[in-house]
Amino acid sequence: MNKILLSLLLVILPATSFATGITELKAFIAQTKTAQAHFTQIVLDKSGNAKQQTQGTMAFSRPGKFRWSYDKPYEQLIIGDGSKIYLYDVDLAQVTIKKLDQALGSSPAALLAGNNEIEKFYTLADAGTHDGLNWLTATPKDKDSSFNQIQMGFSQNNLVEMKIRDNFGLTTQLKLSQLVRNPKLPSSTFTFTPPTGVDVISDSK
Repeated sequence: MNKILLSLLLVILPATSFATGITELKAFIAQTKTAQAHFTQIVLDKSGNAKQQTQGTMAFSRPGKFRWSYDKPYEQLIIGDGSKIYLYDVDLAQVTIKKLDQALGSSPAALLAGNNEIEKFYTLADAGTHDGLNWLTATPKDKDSSFNQIQMGFSQNNLVEMKIRDNFGLTTQLKLSQLVRNPKLPSSTFTFTPPTGVDVISDSK
């Protein structure tokens, strides 16, 4: 009986004890084609003081399609349709359109909505376990990236938190809740037509 128990432990323990941030990220990507969640976002200054707090919903469909909808305090929408990125600022009545192409690869969105070639654009390093999460640090290989470090915290292969540090010393902290993996998302989730009357700024030729 003891030999059977020992054999079971030898099989089970490696799967539960050696989970790391990197292994959880790769499992999340391998097992998640689409996802949607609520989020809260806090921007911290160099001293760790909160400068801005927003909340909203997000969704993605890999590869290349994503939607970030900020509801409070300012309404803003960011949509990637696979070829272009649309940034709609409701208060300014302005839409900015950019080509997706390689910009996705070097942006934080690539870690969620990109393809499986994460390590083509980022150097990954495990960052230990704290606050009940397994963490990793992703450093962009593109020296012109506006972000110098991204930390991601996972629990049971689910993404719970992201910390994005930019080149100005600001840290954007994203906490996800009510995450649903592989929901059926309508194609309209990732399409956008600028409303009539808004200013449109585009880098398309």
